[in-house]
Amino acid sequence: MARLPYLDVEDLEEKDRDLLKRPINLFRQLTNSPGGARAFGTLGGYIRHHSTLDPRLREMAIIQVGYMTKSEYEYTHHVRLGTEQFGVSEADIHGITAETEGRDSGLPELERTILRSARAMVTDLKIPDAEFAFLEDAFSNEHLVDLVLSIAFYCAVVRVLATLEIDNEPHYKEALEKFPLPA
Repeated sequence: MARLPYLDVEDLEEKDRDLLKRPINLFRQLTNSPGGARAFGTLGGYIRHHSTLDPRLREMAIIQVGYMTKSEYEYTHHVRLGTEQFGVSEADIHGITAETEGRDSGLPELERTILRSARAMVTDLKIPDAEFAFLEDAFSNEHLVDLVLSIAFYCAVVRVLATLEIDNEPHYKEALEKFPLPA
């Protein structure tokens, strides 16, 4: 049960109504602080719409964060976004599960390194030297920074979701039927 009220467009001042162009529960709670919601949306918007990092790789890293933290909201939203809009395949999602469980995923080395890096940022706060060196060779500095920002931002998002106890929308929960979270 959400800790703060979910706001609707009509609850906001005219100048802030654009904050609910996408009225998902996360944004509906964040608009309790319009300035905070706008700042949050600036980095999130850059990551999703302006970064030139391969969107499939970005979404795989985000899905890994959601899976590691057992954040149903984050995981299901990005499974759906990743598969519908950003080229993430069902095999990729099964690969994330396999990699997390220490099984062979069949994913290429770049994807496996990105997933290890995301898991390390969740648990140890930073990417280990070996993985960072691999990514440094594989990416431009811009793309490496964008990957780190993506993982770090979504580590923050899952904490916001958990602390505010934001409810997942039913149509996103459907992803759990095919891609369950660990118990």
